Amino acid sequence: MIEPGYTGGRLRAYLQFLGALLYFFFARSLAFHAAEGLAGDSWFPLAEKAMLAFLLLVGFAAVGFWLDRQIRPISEQGLPRREGWLHEVGLGLAAGWGLALVCVLPLMVAGGIAVTVFTQGSAWGWLVADAAFFALAALAEEIAYRGYAFQCFVRAVGPVGATLGFAAIYAIVQALAPGSSRASFIVSLAFSFLLSTAYLRTRALWVSWGLNFGWKASRALVFGLAVSGVSSHSPVVQGDPMGPFWLTGGAFGLDGSWLACGVLLLALPVVFRITRDLDFRYNAPVIVAAGIPVDLDAAARAQHEAAMGAAAPAAPTPAAPRLVQIEKQGTGIGEQGTERPATPEPPQS
Repeated sequence: MIEPGYTGGRLRAYLQFLGALLYFFFARSLAFHAAEGLAGDSWFPLAEKAMLAFLLLVGFAAVGFWLDRQIRPISEQGLPRREGWLHEVGLGLAAGWGLALVCVLPLMVAGGIAVTVFTQGSAWGWLVADAAFFALAALAEEIAYRGYAFQCFVRAVGPVGATLGFAAIYAIVQALAPGSSRASFIVSLAFSFLLSTAYLRTRALWVSWGLNFGWKASRALVFGLAVSGVSSHSPVVQGDPMGPFWLTGGAFGLDGSWLACGVLLLALPVVFRITRDLDFRYNAPVIVAAGIPVDLDAAARAQHEAAMGAAAPAAPTPAAPRLVQIEKQGTGIGEQGTERPATPEPPQS
C-alpha cells in the first residue's frame, strides 16, 4: 500500500527499509560504546537508552527530510504534537498496566509472590531513574520498530506484511537475550502484533509508546518482577513469583510465560476498541472534490417542474387606489368650509 503523497515506488521503499534497518543496528552499537565510555555501571543502562533514542530520532529525521522531502520529519516518524496526544499516551499506559495486572493476578492466586520492600531514601531516587529508563527504552523501541523503517516497509509490502515482518525481527532480537525460550519468542511476536496494531490504528506512536512503557515498567517497578530476565530494575520492590513455569516464566519473567502470550493475543480486540475513535479520525479516507460544478438548486427545480409541471404565472396584483385632494379655487372658502379673505387685485394705473 503506497501512502498518499509518496512519490517513490515499492522498490525504493524497500531499499529505504533496508537502509533504516542497518542504521538501527549501527545506532545500537554506537550508543552502547558511547555510554560505556561516558557513564559508570550504575548509569550505563539509562545513558545507553537515551543515546539510542536520540540517534534513532535524529538519524531517521535527517533521512526523511533528505530523501522524502518531509517538512516535519519528527512528526512524520509517528510523534506529531497533535491535539490530545497526552491523552493517547495515557490510554496506552492504562492498557499496559491493565495487561500486567491481568498476568500478575493468576500468579498471586496460584502460588503467590514473595515481595521484599526497601525503604531507604536513595532507593526512591533510583526508582525515578528506573522509570526514566523504561520510558526511554520504550521510546527507542517504538521509533525503531514502528517508526521510519516500519513506515517504509508498509509502503513496500502493505500493513499486514510489515506487521508480520517486524514482529519476526523484534522476536529475533529479543531472542538474543540470555534465558530466552520458545515461549519468550512467541510472547515477543504477540507483543509486536499488539504494538503495531496500535500504531496502524492511530498513525502515531503515542498509544504504542504508553502501552510498551506500561506493560514493562508496571511489572518491574510496582510488582518487582523480572523483565526479559533482568530483575534489578526496581530498587524499592523485589518480587519472587512462585508457581509453575508456564505461569511465571521462571527467572526470565512473564516475557517467557505462556500466560502472557495468551493475554497479549486476547488484548488485540481491546486495542481495537480503545482506538476506535482515533482510527476514525486519522484513517478515514479523505474525500477530494473533482468533476464539473453543478447548480444543485437549478437541478432540483428542473426535476420538480418535470414531475409537477411548470407553475402558472401569478395574477397581477391591482394597484392600490391613490387619494387625490382637490382644492376649490376662487370661492374664498378653505378645506374646512371657513371663509378666506379675497386676494386684492393690484391697482390699475
